[in-house]
Amino acid sequence: MKTSRTSRIRALARLTFANRASAVYLALVGGAMAVAALEPLFTSSPDASLIWVWPALFTFPAFGFVAWLGEAGWGGDAPTWFFTGGIVLAALIQSLALGTAWDALRGRRERRGRLTTAS
Repeated sequence: MKTSRTSRIRALARLTFANRASAVYLALVGGAMAVAALEPLFTSSPDASLIWVWPALFTFPAFGFVAWLGEAGWGGDAPTWFFTGGIVLAALIQSLALGTAWDALRGRRERRGRLTTAS
């Protein structure tokens, strides 16, 4: 039982983090979040908080649900931790979906085999 549970967790982690598509996507979202978090240190503009639009857009299909929950739960005045955690959760969900699609496409290509010349 324990090995089966461990293997499922490892498979999910591999699909979420350990492939090219997921790694590039997570780097993109992480970079956008780092820039958004550091932006208030370098600018005093009142529009500096608008930089958080980019991480939300990069995670949009899944983040739309998080934004809807924030609107329903807090009536448009959700705390910052909720949206930041929502961006992270949405990025992880979409990374898993990307990893699954990547694995399925690579598996299909490997199952098809190599093309050979006809004799």
